[in-house]
Amino acid sequence: MNSRQSEILQLVNDRKRIQVTELVAAMGVSGVTIRQDLNLLEQQGYLKRVHGAAVALQIDDVDARLEVRFDIKQALANKAAELVASNETVLIEGGSANALLARTLAERGDVTIITPSAYIAHLLRHSDANIILLGGVYQHQGESLVGPLTKLCIDHIHFSTAFLGIDGFHRDTGFTSRDMMRADVAASIVAKQRRNIVLTDSSKFGQIYSSSISQVADIDTVLTDSAVSESDVEFLRQAGVEVILG
Repeated sequence: MNSRQSEILQLVNDRKRIQVTELVAAMGVSGVTIRQDLNLLEQQGYLKRVHGAAVALQIDDVDARLEVRFDIKQALANKAAELVASNETVLIEGGSANALLARTLAERGDVTIITPSAYIAHLLRHSDANIILLGGVYQHQGESLVGPLTKLCIDHIHFSTAFLGIDGFHRDTGFTSRDMMRADVAASIVAKQRRNIVLTDSSKFGQIYSSSISQVADIDTVLTDSAVSESDVEFLRQAGVEVILG
């Protein structure tokens, strides 16, 4: 995927549906080039082509999501790593920004990482980091482990900081996920009442999904990029949440 195609994918995911003519204007290339890009992105499973437009896929494929806003997510991961002390044990729940955080911490080599994400464990397979992969029911697409066994593992394991991924945040609903099983696991992590940090890019703000992860009061810190609205930042800070802009 080249830089233009990555930018197209970002626009599609932000807008959910976008016309080819709009992409032509935004990218400054011909309609033929845009259609070729869209066809390639569809073949690779990143989006769906419809007549005259492209539509976002509501999927939980971490590789696909890593391509969107990659530079922003890597910057957030680097900032998040600064919050982790040497020899600390952290739980990293999942998501694309958190996968980059896990890789950044693994490169440091002085942190124990607990995760229910088989994707993250696989990403770190060549590192010397101490990785603890939780058990559970394997979700093929998102490569996450979920269910009662995963929750039991969380109940019986200890960590000082948890990093959580989200699909949406809205003032009326708090932090939400599109996946009920993953939301259930995340809620169990939050319930341990350690230092709970939401790591997400600003595109998730204003989005509402069906499954609740936590209310605002259960989160200690939100780390996101500077494109988040000032009103959302103020809302979180008024609720006692530390907001760090990466």
